[in-house]
Amino acid sequence: MFLDSTRERLIDSAARGSRATVWGIIASSVLAAVKILGGVLGNSYALIADGIESMLDIISSLVVLGSLKVSTQPPNDRYPYGYGKVEPLAALVVATALLVAASGITIQSIREILTPHHAPAPFTLMILVGVIATKEIMFRFLVRTGEAIGSQAMQTDAWHHRSDSLTSIAAFIGISIALFAGKGYEAADDWAALLAAGVIAFNGVRLFRSAWSEVLDVAPPLQTVQLVRTTAASIDGVTAIDKCRVRRSGLGMFVDIHVMVDGQMSVRHGHDLSHQVKDRLMEEIGEIQDVLVHIEPCHRDASSVLQTTTDDGDR
Repeated sequence: MFLDSTRERLIDSAARGSRATVWGIIASSVLAAVKILGGVLGNSYALIADGIESMLDIISSLVVLGSLKVSTQPPNDRYPYGYGKVEPLAALVVATALLVAASGITIQSIREILTPHHAPAPFTLMILVGVIATKEIMFRFLVRTGEAIGSQAMQTDAWHHRSDSLTSIAAFIGISIALFAGKGYEAADDWAALLAAGVIAFNGVRLFRSAWSEVLDVAPPLQTVQLVRTTAASIDGVTAIDKCRVRRSGLGMFVDIHVMVDGQMSVRHGHDLSHQVKDRLMEEIGEIQDVLVHIEPCHRDASSVLQTTTDDGDR
């Protein structure tokens, strides 16, 4: 019953994330076309670079959309733990796309700085105002959705939109300097594009490290582990909690927990108690997909054991 309800929650979360991602794709498609066309007509490489970054947003959003669909597929004999790791792997792809974009923009910005050219057209500033507002709205919408459903890939994609917004701000400043400072400052928007590339690279590295940590099964926040330990320890018959390991897999989590019980407890009673622990955890913590419970006999006085003691192996 709990497995079915957990799967339903995962499917609902993936559907919610997919809808948000589709809106991001539509917005990025429109903005990319507007920025590239405006950059060509308005003689602004910063705006063209911004449009290229938006095209990468589309690709990354498509990767995220695919990962949300794949990661919710049920486990099978070949993949008994399911496809949850597809989700952080997609985040790695998106983060890599950010780093590639930063490299390409850096190279072309340097070329533009070294090549004399005219100042950008004034109308490019109006385009950027609309772009900045739209991208910031998309960032806030996607990051909230990603946090709500526990999607690392979606949160990474949201920061891709924030990077696009920062690129647009840099372009706005550079174009403004080029327009109002006059002759000799035509390359200001190219310097702005170069600065934006640095911001994009910084975010790419940060997001890559976060996704890589999840691929390597980094421990979740301490409060999450403590919640699991406290919930399991509250069940009648549980003397204490020994080891407790929690790892994230896609939109859900897997738990391995060692439960200490009275050493005189029968095998049947211990078996039933382990199912109670599993059912309670999956019922009260919706993100948990499965729980492996190990029963440890305890011959000491229960009061001498701290239920919230954290074993060194938990970290």
